[in-house]
Amino acid sequence: MEQDLPDESQHIPWHPAFVEALQMELQDYEDVLEFHPEYQLTSEPLRIDCVVIKKAKDVVIKKNIAVIFREWNLLEYKSPDDYISVADFYKVYGYACLYASFQKVPITSLTVSFIESHYPQKLLDHLKNERNYTVAETGAGIYNISGDILPIQVIDSRKLSADENLWLKSLSNEHDRFTIDWIDKEINKKGKIVRLQAYLYAIISANPEAVKEAIKMGNKFDEVIEETGLAAKWEARGKAEGEERKAFSIAQNMVKLGLPVETVISATQIDPEKVRTLYQR
Repeated sequence: MEQDLPDESQHIPWHPAFVEALQMELQDYEDVLEFHPEYQLTSEPLRIDCVVIKKAKDVVIKKNIAVIFREWNLLEYKSPDDYISVADFYKVYGYACLYASFQKVPITSLTVSFIESHYPQKLLDHLKNERNYTVAETGAGIYNISGDILPIQVIDSRKLSADENLWLKSLSNEHDRFTIDWIDKEINKKGKIVRLQAYLYAIISANPEAVKEAIKMGNKFDEVIEETGLAAKWEARGKAEGEERKAFSIAQNMVKLGLPVETVISATQIDPEKVRTLYQR
């Protein structure tokens, strides 16, 4: 049965999907790494997308995206439609300094990673020309920045190898049914369906047509949607949105009849501000 997929025009929660993808990329080291999503740096709303902490200092991480890792590793992620700007670089660099200060850890024990879905031309030019840093592509899509006390890397997830970095590379809104098939097979192979709800939600929300096409062609992705509980969530959301549209239509008719605003609000239970906009129209 074809699923009612979410509207891709709605906000897609890419960041929790990124953390799950990152955990899948580094699953071989899950016993020695701690992941702290949206780590709050201070009592004020200063948050880094993810902090990865090595629980065993002497463990060497051989995964390509984490070769630079030290004891504390800060990661900033940008969704497919966003990019790392020069301002973002300095913001996150500042976060690293704050982290070292507040957690009382050596700045030399930190690393900073930026992940986006674009080639960071402006940022790399700035780092080379204004900061005199050296930039070296150490792997497909992985740019190592040297010349600072902190190890820094910028990753263009589009250029990562699908064989080695399926999870980060597939955080995309440009999939076809063939890549959906591949993702489905890998998820089932790993047996990690339940722990990948945010990841699946983002992928499906960003690529509804590709998912529908994959299901029509015999893919079992609809079973994945059912197993994760996403189908029930979308059904409930759809019903809620349907009820809201129905109530809004009733409110419009009541306004046309000239009924008082308080009566319309009481009868429909719609947000008072939304009701008042109907009168303004």
